[in-house]
Amino acid sequence: MSGAGQSSDGCAGQDAEADGEPPHEAPLQQGVEEEEEAPSAAKQPRLEQDNVALDLLLVQAPVVPSAETCGSPGAAGSLKEDENKAHGNLILSVACHHTDETERAVGPEEIEGDVEWHQNGAETGETLGRTEEDGADESEKESPEDNSAEQHYQCLNFSQNPQMLTGSWAEYAHIAENYLRGCKWAPDGSCIVSNSADNVLRVYNLPPELYNGRWDMLSEMSPVLKMAEGDTIYDYCWFPKMTSTDPETCFIASSSRDNPVHIWDAFYGDLRASFRPYNHLDELTAAHSLCFSPDGSQLYCGFDKMVRVFYTDRPGRDCEERPTMVKKQGQTGIISCIAFSPCQSTYACGSYSRSAGLYSCEDGSLLALLPTRHNGGLTHLLFSPNGYHLYTGGRKDSEILCWDLRNPGHVLFSMHRTVNTNQRIYFDMDQSGRYLLSGDTDGVVSVWDTLTAPPDGNEETLQPLLQFQAHTDCANGISVHPSMPLVASSSGQRKFCWPSDSGDSESDSDDGNVVSTNDVRQDNALVLWWAGPLASTNEKVQEEEPTVIES
Repeated sequence: MSGAGQSSDGCAGQDAEADGEPPHEAPLQQGVEEEEEAPSAAKQPRLEQDNVALDLLLVQAPVVPSAETCGSPGAAGSLKEDENKAHGNLILSVACHHTDETERAVGPEEIEGDVEWHQNGAETGETLGRTEEDGADESEKESPEDNSAEQHYQCLNFSQNPQMLTGSWAEYAHIAENYLRGCKWAPDGSCIVSNSADNVLRVYNLPPELYNGRWDMLSEMSPVLKMAEGDTIYDYCWFPKMTSTDPETCFIASSSRDNPVHIWDAFYGDLRASFRPYNHLDELTAAHSLCFSPDGSQLYCGFDKMVRVFYTDRPGRDCEERPTMVKKQGQTGIISCIAFSPCQSTYACGSYSRSAGLYSCEDGSLLALLPTRHNGGLTHLLFSPNGYHLYTGGRKDSEILCWDLRNPGHVLFSMHRTVNTNQRIYFDMDQSGRYLLSGDTDGVVSVWDTLTAPPDGNEETLQPLLQFQAHTDCANGISVHPSMPLVASSSGQRKFCWPSDSGDSESDSDDGNVVSTNDVRQDNALVLWWAGPLASTNEKVQEEEPTVIES
């Protein structure tokens, strides 16, 4: 993939970085379209442009929470059975991306030599530590004590300090101020994607050393895929049915300024399809938020007082328009974030007008408009796994609010974090719905146990169970692994250097501006944390522990 496209004006980049006000309309470059070489027969596009169907194979049935799951809010481990069905045995599988010596993504048909291609992406049996057949045989011989070791991969444990395993730092040091803007685990947990200021989406494989227990061999991670957008990336999301054992499902959707919505092949790194939204003047407009429907058949895109729904089997410009404002009634502002309920045919939209609304998936009708409680525009929202609660957070707003959807408009409790920037600060929840994690602008990651919330729902502030200093700069991204006790965090923010008080300007920049960089600290990194039980061999490896902040 070619190098990252750079923003042409710093002011516009600042506004986009803040995920804030709508950017100024920039003249479109006429005649500039993505032109790709014809791929080889083995790499023919499974998703093609315009009139050709977008072949997103749905190889897994949707995970439908049981009545017992939906009836016990916050119960730890209630989704364990569904989770195992959806994600499979991730302990015996590794990421499916291969790279050659030039760090180019290599498909299975291109691998030569003695390397044997496995269905799950492992290069050798040693990488896995054991094959699936061996694992099946050994599972019959394992004692209950051995089986308990495997369960360590299924539960989070925040009674102890999270341990930093590895990360990626050098990758973001080639360009000045290449801060990160979030990270998201793939639905099957085999890899993770990061977004950064150089407008490049990077895909990292889960280190194979985590499978064979050789944590002492962990080194800095390097991306296996790079997907460069043309301008500031507004939002991105994984295809919900993604599994690395089936390349036909490995896709990432992204939206950037003055560009259509792109569908990237997360197995090869190629651009596979585009969805082109146009406004009432027939001008191409960019989506500010993206979210696939749970079954992957639709892609919801947020705009100013509008949600456009594209069908993934029909790339192009055809879409369904669902206004959020009808006859001056409804939700105003740019739809900045979208999330789907796991139990009901409902989705939620947050906007920069500080409001959140609940909508029907069938026709997009407004079901409920939550009261305006945030001090800034909403930047992220998240449903609990049981579907009863909705968590919302805003820019320059220190509160994460928990809404009771059984009584829309009622706030059960709030959680406080430090947010003094317009930047989008993500938060995430584990599969059981018990722990909610979020970073803040001070680099501190907080963990809340939602089971300890006040039962009467009197809007009290829930104190964090654990806080630790994950970064020395803004911790803007947090993502919990879908089946292993792993947490990924990303850090960084735009730096503004102020003129120095010193009168000596001879050694300063050529334009005469005196800039002080002594107080500027940069921590642009993607870091993996182990939040589960530690084996005795691994405890010796972990020499450095993050600073724990007593709550």
